[in-house]
Amino acid sequence: MKTKVLFLCVHNSARSQMAEAYLKEYGNDNFEVESAGLEPGILNPIVVEVMLQEGIDISSNQVNDVFDFFKQGRIFEYVITVCDAKTAESCPIFPGMVKIINWSFDDPSKFEGTHPEKIAQTIVVRDQIKQSIQKFIQELDNN
Repeated sequence: MKTKVLFLCVHNSARSQMAEAYLKEYGNDNFEVESAGLEPGILNPIVVEVMLQEGIDISSNQVNDVFDFFKQGRIFEYVITVCDAKTAESCPIFPGMVKIINWSFDDPSKFEGTHPEKIAQTIVVRDQIKQSIQKFIQELDNN
């Protein structure tokens, strides 16, 4: 049976999208993965660009509202917030959920500077998320 995982952040435009994409990429079909936001926005084009550098195209991904998932009664074994801890406190509690995990990453939508500077800052976050996903998979494999 697949492990159901939801990645959650504020706008579902960057961090949660990257986490979802990496778990789909590295999870060897062992996971049912979705992502959502508290206030869904639009997909961050810089995030799309840095994920393409990894050979992962998220340009056609939808942004999702976590409260729609909640109303639909979706059940997840893991809800992983990828926003700061204060924002994570606003996340709804899902019935039947086994574990909430918080991974705190900087928000690419708040990065300032030139396009290349924003790309560089987003790559740092992307790589942190990638490492967290690989560690998560490894920990589950060891249990």
